[in-house]
Amino acid sequence: MGAAAYCGGVRYFVIGIGVVLAFFGTVWGLQGFGALQGSPMSNTTTWSIIGPITALIGVGIAVYAWRLRK
Repeated sequence: MGAAAYCGGVRYFVIGIGVVLAFFGTVWGLQGFGALQGSPMSNTTTWSIIGPITALIGVGIAVYAWRLRK
């Protein structure tokens, strides 16, 4: 396996990490805002702040990794 294939694999791995972070941040935010019920996190101000911040960080990581040179 060459260096280019290794770098491409790492790039896609980092994109995947960003997408997963964005997903969890969205779920946490929705729970914090009360849109998703059935959790101790529902209607909690802490999660309505942490969720969107985590989602934005995840999107930022994914976009940064996507824009890296191939």
